[in-house]
Amino acid sequence: MGLSRRGLLAAGGALGAAVATAHPATAGTPGRETGAPGRETGRRRVRTGFERLAADGYAALDGQRVGVVTNPTGVTPDARHLVDVMHADERVDLIAVFGPEHGFRGTAQAGGSEGRYDDPATGLPVYDTYLKSGRPLADVFTASGVDTVVFDVQDAGARFYTYIWTLYDCMEAAALAGKRFVVLDRPNPVTGRAALGPVLDRAFATFVGREPIAQAHGMTVAELALLFNGEFLAAPVALETVRMTGWRRTDFFDSTGLPWVPPSPNMPTPETALVYSGTCLFEGTNLSEGRGTTRPFELLGAEGIDRRWAEAANALGLPGVRFREAYFAPTFSKFQGRTVGGVQLHVHDREAFDPVRTGIALLVTARRSWPGFAWRPDNWIDRLTGSTRVRTLIDAGADTDEVVGAWQTDLAAFRAVRREYLLYR
Repeated sequence: MGLSRRGLLAAGGALGAAVATAHPATAGTPGRETGAPGRETGRRRVRTGFERLAADGYAALDGQRVGVVTNPTGVTPDARHLVDVMHADERVDLIAVFGPEHGFRGTAQAGGSEGRYDDPATGLPVYDTYLKSGRPLADVFTASGVDTVVFDVQDAGARFYTYIWTLYDCMEAAALAGKRFVVLDRPNPVTGRAALGPVLDRAFATFVGREPIAQAHGMTVAELALLFNGEFLAAPVALETVRMTGWRRTDFFDSTGLPWVPPSPNMPTPETALVYSGTCLFEGTNLSEGRGTTRPFELLGAEGIDRRWAEAANALGLPGVRFREAYFAPTFSKFQGRTVGGVQLHVHDREAFDPVRTGIALLVTARRSWPGFAWRPDNWIDRLTGSTRVRTLIDAGADTDEVVGAWQTDLAAFRAVRREYLLYR
């Protein structure tokens, strides 16, 4: 039996993808997840949605012209990119790639993308989705000629991490263009234990938050897709999800057995993701959030800050975290090339650590211990937190408990809705 060159490439490329699973993914009905789980015995490595799709011979994509929304995180366990694997496999008619913020191959910094080009490795056309939504994005899908749009991107677990809104926008556009939509699931790297933080007020909707979900949503991308389709999209898309096996809601990323690929340039490690949903709030201030250092979102500071901030933060006795007086000189972004003082977060008990409460506590203590503290002039903090409430409470002298207490009613309501869309125990 002869094999074409493409077939030989597919056989090699799928080694890490077509892993035998007890419950291979099968095509499901629109709006339902495929590959329902069975009982797990012992600890197994997590199998991603893509692995399960490949193990089933790509049956869910049979007869479809396929386009993939992805970035460097769309990898197999042996670190091959799924686009390279699918392109080499004759069972998949892959005709297009769609790149989010930072681009398909990840060459762009925050707030940038790669534009329209042909991928040198595969020759596939790459279309830019960044800052496109609605009819303009639907027109991109139509022009590409695809029948089915597949989404496979690693999220970081925070409402203001833009890939989940790329998911939302692509679902909306696929519905407008009459395309099927398939979401391949990956772990929430900071667990799916609970939703935390303020819930977005739609009056403050932007690309860092389209709909009223919590600041740390505690969901996977497939769960979010089901939530978006069921609660927020005016016209639901023909949606299928391919879920993982082996993932539990209490799992942090390092227990999955999967390779960590930085989902964006300033998310280098799973430890970054652990603090990000809280310390990204410093983007809304005149302090550095650590961009331009090797520890973005773990290092925070500004010129004129000294040991008093770390002392004030440590005095709160926040669970699971300690604060070290730190000095650093960012190589880009705020305070580029200048030495600043501040804190470094050291999470010593991640089970007890609450990133959003910690972020609020750091805002409160920074404002009280450093007279130079200021919000960004455009009040970007309101976009990040989802309303004016956090900013106005802190300005009025509220302490951490008062600020956190102000969103509990909204958070309880979101948690009740969220519960209906959870796929994993």
